[in-house]
Amino acid sequence: MKITIAKSIIENILIHAGPFLEKKDTSQITSHVFMQANDTNLTLKATDYEIGFCVTTDNVTIEENGSITANGKKLLDIVRILKDGDINLEVKKDMLHISQGHSNFKLPTFSYNEFPEFPSYQGKPRISIESHTLIESLKKITPAIDTNNPKFELNGALIDIKENEINFASTDTRRLAVVTIPNQGGSELSLIIPKKAIVEIQKLFFDNIELYYDETNLIIHSEQYTFFTKLINGKFPEYSRIIPKETAHNLTLPKASMIDAIKQITTISTDVKITFLQDTITFESLSDDNIEAKTELNFPTNFTEPFSIAINSRYLLDFLNAINSSEFGIGLNESNLPFILRESNFITVVMPIVI
Repeated sequence: MKITIAKSIIENILIHAGPFLEKKDTSQITSHVFMQANDTNLTLKATDYEIGFCVTTDNVTIEENGSITANGKKLLDIVRILKDGDINLEVKKDMLHISQGHSNFKLPTFSYNEFPEFPSYQGKPRISIESHTLIESLKKITPAIDTNNPKFELNGALIDIKENEINFASTDTRRLAVVTIPNQGGSELSLIIPKKAIVEIQKLFFDNIELYYDETNLIIHSEQYTFFTKLINGKFPEYSRIIPKETAHNLTLPKASMIDAIKQITTISTDVKITFLQDTITFESLSDDNIEAKTELNFPTNFTEPFSIAINSRYLLDFLNAINSSEFGIGLNESNLPFILRESNFITVVMPIVI
């Protein structure tokens, strides 16, 4: 293989490939990127077996076709320190030579035949979800996905495709986030996608994507990228049972004012006590350090008796930062029962702190 490619192009590709590489054990071929020069195109792949990334570019000059692998992190480190302009990549005696002007580097290669196979989307069943809707829905539920939970299914988000609607759901057992969109057609289906994959999907894709699946993989294809993730094998909790069917007290609250009030309290404590009075909402810190923070918001609530809830402020701020409207709804029953935050097709059910 012998190619010439602009620094900006190869650097951008390697940056996107970074999250897909094996980080801890550089003796593994999955710490390498796979590159294949084929007449007019350069294809680069990266995978840690769980998720994978493939990009093809024709912004390259190819003198000799060929395939190689090289350590992705080291290759990016080298490219980063070179100057803007063209970079030459050439394979000689199982070494990748990187050169620009008077600068020369060499990296060892592994046998490219040992690089893991990527699942193909050809002939696979397709999921009909508009790309912008998919990204926006995943963005809203991502904060509620758990991390390192022994119940593996909670370390991902559910895409639950029903006859008339598609639900995106995630939970960390203290809160449940659900986005509902109309179903544009297709088979009823449930997939659990790992959090790491969901984060990378939001970075890579913006429009005109195609979603395919099989028993073990979700594959996303666009004009520029192909991405796959292993699916989580498990049974997601019956999320519909967690959502309160009715709420006794329902208010529409101003987003910006609520964020400002809560952020004042979080300088002292992440746990906040919110009390609804007839014409005022008060916010107080819950802290064991004899440090207090308190503020209030003039707002008619129509509560005739004081009503208080205690909440981890992060749950409320995650919801508020994800919505686009200037107002949102809150549905309350009793102080120690789950309550609902709602905006359009997005809800978050929160378990309060019992005080």
